Amino acid sequence: MTRPSIPVVSYADLIGPPAGRQRAIATLGQALEDIGFFILEPHPVSPEVVRRAYQVAAEFFALSDAAKAQYSLSQQQGGFSIFGSEQAKGHSIPDLKEFWHVNRHSLRDDSGAPWPQEVPSFRPVMTRLYQQLMACAEVLLAACSDYLGQPSNWLVAMATEGDTVLRLAHYPAIGQTAPGSLRAAPHEDINLITLLCEATAPGLEILTQDGQWLPVKTTPGQIVVDTGDMLQNLTNGLFKSTTHRVVNPQSSNQSRLSMPFFVHPRPEIDLTPVNSLVDRTGGVIQFPPITAAAYLAQRLGEIQVEPVG
Repeated sequence: MTRPSIPVVSYADLIGPPAGRQRAIATLGQALEDIGFFILEPHPVSPEVVRRAYQVAAEFFALSDAAKAQYSLSQQQGGFSIFGSEQAKGHSIPDLKEFWHVNRHSLRDDSGAPWPQEVPSFRPVMTRLYQQLMACAEVLLAACSDYLGQPSNWLVAMATEGDTVLRLAHYPAIGQTAPGSLRAAPHEDINLITLLCEATAPGLEILTQDGQWLPVKTTPGQIVVDTGDMLQNLTNGLFKSTTHRVVNPQSSNQSRLSMPFFVHPRPEIDLTPVNSLVDRTGGVIQFPPITAAAYLAQRLGEIQVEPVG
């Protein structure tokens, strides 16, 4: 059986003349219907900002455990979560990662957010990356809205002042691990959409409809985009929130950094499936009414993480 490929969407077409934009929107929408993932190329995020972000993230994660722990993640301010602090829904073994969260609150000058003093360029670099990813995300949300037959600003308005999080994830060299442990066990994202700049090492795989794991191979200049559960709810399952994982490397001394950007709506947003999209998916409502805040709290509880944002 031929393995499916992940469709590629042109960002240049999404912001270009109408004919090319409509083709790009059709490719994007069909990809999220069929596989829940697409690759964006080229993208507007500066390669230099991505390079510097990985550089300063590596500097932070190279600090001692004690130094990192002083920046422990708080509900409003973002920050650091220790190795093994998160596990996927339905899994009892923690993921083999540590991470730092940058959220909208932590970017404010008056937030009092913890920023690593040992890495002075951390905050300005991550702020630029967050801002550039958010600008890109708004273009993608508008394209999704158009494909779904909604006003162009439908999803953008939901995400404005939302609880969007930039996660800097570090998967250390694995050494000895517990049986069955993975860098990230199979899971679905919680949010509207996720943007993922190319990681420093491979490992991301998605579960296809025929039950096979498909490695996601990217090159510099590409962003992987996928649907989260919240957008799946709003679309009554038209857009798929696809199971994915990060597998352990063949070489035990290979570390990995990645920077997923989880685009969230504001807490009060109603995720009840939209009537027109219920009609488009067979007329039966597949998901119960729930707010973004309630859904986020429910899912974070399932993966042993305190709410952030």
